[in-house]
Amino acid sequence: MKTSILSVIPLILSAADQTALERLVNSQLNATQRANACFELRGAAAAEVIAALSRALDDADLRACAADNLRIAGAIEPLKLALSNPEPQVRAVAARELGEIRKPELLEPLSAASADENALVAINALAAISMYPGKETIPYLSVIAQRGGMTGDMALDRLSELDAPVALTVARALLTSPQVPDKLYAMKVIGAAGDSSDLAELQKIAASNVETLAQRDRGFGLLPPINLARSAQAAIGAIEKRER
Repeated sequence: MKTSILSVIPLILSAADQTALERLVNSQLNATQRANACFELRGAAAAEVIAALSRALDDADLRACAADNLRIAGAIEPLKLALSNPEPQVRAVAARELGEIRKPELLEPLSAASADENALVAINALAAISMYPGKETIPYLSVIAQRGGMTGDMALDRLSELDAPVALTVARALLTSPQVPDKLYAMKVIGAAGDSSDLAELQKIAASNVETLAQRDRGFGLLPPINLARSAQAAIGAIEKRER
């Protein structure tokens, strides 16, 4: 034990003598020491710091801090480059931080990231787009929503908050989707913003012999079956009440 303690004394002393940047990249230090160094570098924008933080994105112990530091330093390009990193966790954290920056020119790469095959990346990219407070996101949300699927349905929900007519157009197209959640989100939007022209399609669903459908391949298997007919009836009722 004495040997073990003595052996780490030089390491402790050398770490104390090192700069935060040197400690960040020192693989002999433990995760806590390197994380503390990362926090000390917050706000630093020197080229060598940005380069080190960019490499630190590949380290799970430093990833969140490094990504946050890059955003604070205004290092947009390393974060954009990280959207193509082979590690999904890196792509996801990069998308999240880019959303915090809220520059219009970042909507294009974030929209592309929303189609990522990894659900975590896609959801973080959509969340990043949803951080923008204005209507500049409407064209991007519309494209994402038209794809359907989990991310598309979430985009449709956000789109309905920003531009009901555009969301309604997308929802009407999604009503024919074979995916149950797509239909549910579509009927929610149609019920809120649709008119009598939508009643015929909704009545077909409401009168369907297949009243309940479970979507087991998209995370719905643990929930009770979804009643599409009841949802269609609710949308019909909302439209009829609005148009009385």
